Amino acid sequence: MALYILYESASGYGLLLAHGLDEIGQNTEAVRSSVTDLNRFGKVVKLAAFSPFDSALDALNQCNAVSEGQMTAELRNFLELTLPKVKEGKKPKFSLGVAEPKLGSHIYEVTKIPCQSNEFVLELLRGVRMHFDKFIENLKPGDLEKAQLGLGHSYSRAKVKFNVNRVDNMVIQAIFLLDTLDKDINSFSMRVREWYSWHFPELAKIVNDNYLYAKVAKYVEDKSQLSEDKLDGLTDVVGDEDKAKEIIEAAKASMGQDLSPIDLINVKQFALRVMDLAEYRKKLYEYLVAKMNDIAPNLAALIGEVVGARLISHAGSLTNLAKCPSSTLQILGAEKALFRALKTRGNTPKYGLIFHSSFIGRASTRNKGRMARYLANKCSIASRIDCFLEKNTTSFGEKLREQVEERLDFYDKGVAPRKNIDVMKSAIETVQSKDTEMDVDEPPTKKSKKKKSTVEPEDEPTAIVNGDATEEPKTEKKKKKKEKRKLEEEAEHEKIEPAENADGLNGFNAGDGTAKKKKKKSKDKNMEDLPVRSEGKKKKKKLRSEDDE
Repeated sequence: MALYILYESASGYGLLLAHGLDEIGQNTEAVRSSVTDLNRFGKVVKLAAFSPFDSALDALNQCNAVSEGQMTAELRNFLELTLPKVKEGKKPKFSLGVAEPKLGSHIYEVTKIPCQSNEFVLELLRGVRMHFDKFIENLKPGDLEKAQLGLGHSYSRAKVKFNVNRVDNMVIQAIFLLDTLDKDINSFSMRVREWYSWHFPELAKIVNDNYLYAKVAKYVEDKSQLSEDKLDGLTDVVGDEDKAKEIIEAAKASMGQDLSPIDLINVKQFALRVMDLAEYRKKLYEYLVAKMNDIAPNLAALIGEVVGARLISHAGSLTNLAKCPSSTLQILGAEKALFRALKTRGNTPKYGLIFHSSFIGRASTRNKGRMARYLANKCSIASRIDCFLEKNTTSFGEKLREQVEERLDFYDKGVAPRKNIDVMKSAIETVQSKDTEMDVDEPPTKKSKKKKSTVEPEDEPTAIVNGDATEEPKTEKKKKKKEKRKLEEEAEHEKIEPAENADGLNGFNAGDGTAKKKKKKSKDKNMEDLPVRSEGKKKKKKLRSEDDE
């Protein structure tokens, strides 16, 4: 059976035919030793066809498709044109060796070309990669290296851009830094307590908060100088007048040793650093909350920003978290306990990182595992909605949180919760209602523009004529018919008495015309003169033509 090898290089697709395999044997060790020798390897593997890429963009698209295990239309045409045709009902007499098993399975599904990927094929591809520039004619030295370098840069840049658009890395780095800051601030605060307790040991029992202790130590400095004069300032720092008085009284009867001014300056500076770190931690937490509301709003609304960010960072990205089943998400973060339980055949853990959620703590000891499983299910749904939904909304997360609350009530009180399909329908309705509200808010500006356009021309007489345009054509037809009848009657009278009634007819017709028009067009007073003049001119012209005859 003939073996064809598909090699994806930076400059194009190469198809090589491996024949005479019995000479080197079907042994991986023999192939590994033979690929380094070009004379020996060139006798076994020969180039059958080569299809270069059209451009750097085409090479990047082909590389992305191969990395995802997909066969492009160009690769399919290349294989169908160069490989022998596979007849239906007959077993093919060749096979195609590929490096990626996913790509091979996709090629077989579409084209029915048998593919294989094993160590033997990989060793042959290693030899092809080593000597590929020798197989192609008219290839200048260094061209293949330049193509590989350009494609590598563009592929890496595309991957980095994808990650930047998802902004998952910012959340991962922020939650790592937040956890590190918590540990550092805790250890530094304990160091401040231990250091300053040599001078004022009673203060540690009065002030329990680490951040507040650092502020008081920075303000007090030397306990011997603390008196009633500093009560107001100390009250502002502590926030409680009784506690400030207690600190002053304790300083008077303190058992601590005195410190030199240099030691007090060092303690003060270190306390200031701890305060700065605590303030920066607050700002970092606000930044993390804002990022989580942009990236995973539903997951943040369901389980909280910090726990949601820890799940994303542990999974690697929001996409990886969305791919995880709920059973994996449930024990995410408890891998050591899981494998220890599997090794010792003990009980597997019930929860991992989601244990930090308030829902697990509120559940009873008996229902913690059930609650963790249900919460993991809802977190999996929320992460998939955030990953694949284009709109940024928290409606689904709020509804899922309501479901978890109802499940807690069901476990504690026996109240039956709503069905999942009803909750999802209500969430979709709320999202659609918000979209319609956004759409409704925009049209008033358009209506006002239309109103302006209709209101502005009202002062002009032409607007009134245009407004009555639907009524005018009917009245004009009737008027024309009546005028024709009058003209015919007047012409008969003029034949009898042409000289006597010429002027009178003009005046009489003008008067009748104006009277009738005043009855029919009482609204359009400003437009009366125009039709009267036109009618008079028409009558005069007709009378003159009759006189000439």
